Amino acid sequence: MEKYEMNKFKSEYEVKLIELCTALGIDAKRPKLESLEKEINAANFWDDQDHAQATINQMNSIKETIFKYDSIQQKFKDIIELMDMALEDAEAMELLESLIEDFKNEMNALEEQALLSGKYDEFDCILELHPGAGGTESMDWADMLYRMYTRYCAKKGFKLKVIDYLPGDEAGIKSITISISGAFAYGLFKAERGVHRLVRISPFDSNARRHTSFVSCDVSPQIPEAEEVVVKDEDIKIDVYHSSGAGGQSVNTTDSAVRITHKPTGIVVTCQNERSQIKNREVAMRVLKSKLLELEIKHQEEEMKNLKGNQMEINFGSQIRSYVFCPYTLVKDHRTGYEMGNITAVMDGDIEGFMLSYLRAMAGKENE
Repeated sequence: MEKYEMNKFKSEYEVKLIELCTALGIDAKRPKLESLEKEINAANFWDDQDHAQATINQMNSIKETIFKYDSIQQKFKDIIELMDMALEDAEAMELLESLIEDFKNEMNALEEQALLSGKYDEFDCILELHPGAGGTESMDWADMLYRMYTRYCAKKGFKLKVIDYLPGDEAGIKSITISISGAFAYGLFKAERGVHRLVRISPFDSNARRHTSFVSCDVSPQIPEAEEVVVKDEDIKIDVYHSSGAGGQSVNTTDSAVRITHKPTGIVVTCQNERSQIKNREVAMRVLKSKLLELEIKHQEEEMKNLKGNQMEINFGSQIRSYVFCPYTLVKDHRTGYEMGNITAVMDGDIEGFMLSYLRAMAGKENE
């Protein structure tokens, strides 16, 4: 490595580190971490276990981000100190080049994390799938997407829990609502919000014709602070009914399932997978608050003229991504142009490339 290359590296990454500090919100995260640590040390911290666990998860996420940034900043300083020696020592030069390569790889990883710096990106999420045009074929397509997301969560180490499930009449899923927990779950999964289009030879067509099917995916953040979204008692209608899902005997013979209708917006949420009506109501209220928050996020996006979420018909011309099995194999995101020919890998959960491509595109639009 020549001296001018060293100087170029130094000047380029000094700027990048400053930009990364801003993008990751490091200066704001340091006092936030101190505040969370004080809260955790309070005597009554574990009185509300759900809130306590969410607070610990948030603290760990912030702590990890700060540690990674401080670590890479120190590595940059070490590299700069080694440069003068490397100009006169071959072994030092070899070490320097190795350190620079490792440093650049870590910077790339942190820059990807900086894409997940939105207000709610670090939180868990609620994901819903709803088949559109295509009948049984679309219901089967919803089941395939559910499997794809399940595989992705398993690879990522995310926890996935079914909140509400309505099976198709012949095959597949009429609708499904799932909770996804993990670091930056909402930040990643918000890239999946929209209509997904399938083209394949239908296994349900005796004439083996090619069919096109559609499923909408809606994604909402789960916020740990309940006070951020206020739901008035007079604005909701609560119905209870027999659960139709799998479960113990009491699940199917008592009115344990809960349906909540939010009158001002018309949003309807249901939960039937818990064993008690009280627990189903708690989960349904959490989903409702997540959907109301997502509604507000979409409203803000419309005001800023950003891309909209799932405010489109579940039909031709509205898809964000196409999955083509026949006459060729290709998965293509129509918002970014990102594509993969290995459709089997995609359906087995290899979808993070699509997510990051979308996040980069959105970051580029914000900087225009």
